[in-house]
Amino acid sequence: MHAHAAMPTPPDGPDAHALRIAADEDPAAESCRHERGHITDSRFYGHIYATETSRAIFCDVCRFQSWLDVEAELALAQAELGMIPQAAADRIAECARVHLLDLDGVRAEIRRTAHSLVGLLRAFQTVCGPEAGEYIHFGTTTQDIQDTGQVLAMKRVLDALGQLIAGLVARLVEISEEHAGTVVLGRTHAQPALPIGFGLKAASWIDELLRHAQRIEEMRPRVLVLQMFGAAGSMAGFDGKGPELLSRLASRLGLAVPDSGWHAARDRMAEYVSTLAMTAGTLGRIADEIRTLGRPEIGELREAWYLGKVGSSTMPHKRNPEGCEQIVVMARLAAAQAATALSAMGGDHERDGRTLRMEWVCVPDVSHYTLTACEIMTRVLGGLTVQTDRALANVLSVRDQVATEGLMLAFAGHLGKQSAHERIYQLIQRGISERVPLRELIDADPDLSGVLAPEELDALFDPARYLGDSALLTHRVTTRARTWLTTRKAA
Repeated sequence: MHAHAAMPTPPDGPDAHALRIAADEDPAAESCRHERGHITDSRFYGHIYATETSRAIFCDVCRFQSWLDVEAELALAQAELGMIPQAAADRIAECARVHLLDLDGVRAEIRRTAHSLVGLLRAFQTVCGPEAGEYIHFGTTTQDIQDTGQVLAMKRVLDALGQLIAGLVARLVEISEEHAGTVVLGRTHAQPALPIGFGLKAASWIDELLRHAQRIEEMRPRVLVLQMFGAAGSMAGFDGKGPELLSRLASRLGLAVPDSGWHAARDRMAEYVSTLAMTAGTLGRIADEIRTLGRPEIGELREAWYLGKVGSSTMPHKRNPEGCEQIVVMARLAAAQAATALSAMGGDHERDGRTLRMEWVCVPDVSHYTLTACEIMTRVLGGLTVQTDRALANVLSVRDQVATEGLMLAFAGHLGKQSAHERIYQLIQRGISERVPLRELIDADPDLSGVLAPEELDALFDPARYLGDSALLTHRVTTRARTWLTTRKAA
């Protein structure tokens, strides 16, 4: 971003190896400034932990620009109310461009003053000039600017997240409707349960994502609010014009107006982080299901693959589910941020710097991880194939087991439900252990033989005829999803 004087490479010591690597990579480089310590910023691996959108939102320099934007809009709103001269406000707005500032000087001032904002304000004042500079940050406090900047970043994340969720829902609707009647094995506790339509499985994913979309929309007016209440939340520095200033500034920034300051009340941030973590958790559940059903011994789903994609450095045959695995990684990392956000709710008195500093970590990180999970899932679903023949074969391989509920209920009309359950239990467990077909055992059983007609038994042993209301339930979800998508597009 900026040119810096090269540092001499030390002959030895903990940094020597890193510096030599930098020099080898770029013969013109004599040093490494070690500016890429977080995995989301890695030149080599950052693309699987963050997105271009999330990095742009939480860029270190763009964070400063966001603060300058708040300062500029604050000044303009104050000028409208006669709190500061209009000429000063116009100059402040004109100069609120981060590229005009001496960022190296800002960095030095942050270290010298041990304050997170004063260094930026002093550099900004220098650019604005002595007259307008005196009206920068008039009556407000550091956390007002930083909280509002963070909320603006969160707003951009929610906008991007909403678009990604809509794309995922649209794709899942296609899959659900195409495979509403595709017979697959429903599993409980990782064991065969009953046959279901694959569309029903995908519909459960849609249903969950729609709830997250609803949570996101519902929390917007609660969470995306302005912070502009002054040093102790009383607005004393605004000379009686605080409420009107709050309303005007909120309108300028596209944020909601809270009833009181929230310097120490961090439930909004905790709600944001937790909601994103939950969204990522759903994507992790979907990814794990795709990963499991894609195992060769199951083979019901197949992810897209292309020649050149390498699964192993030593086994040329590998086609690993890297995308699904990374989504699960993102979900777990996102979940960890929720604990941090919840622990940041314990602020003291009217302000407590410990809370905001924790959020500077968990708010960006959960945003990176959730947006990344969405983008990877978009690619996974885009190339996902349902292996219908293999899915049916898997159901037929446990045909006897998945027929037991239907058989029990059919015989219940003759024996009673509990007695029928016990009789079918005894037969199926014997059949599994001795590898004897259940139909054969029923025909030989004195209590069951001849009770049901052969064609009735044929139907009960046909998995495709025991899908229940899979198609109907799938249709209910996809219809609601299509309505949501249409409404969202029209908004």
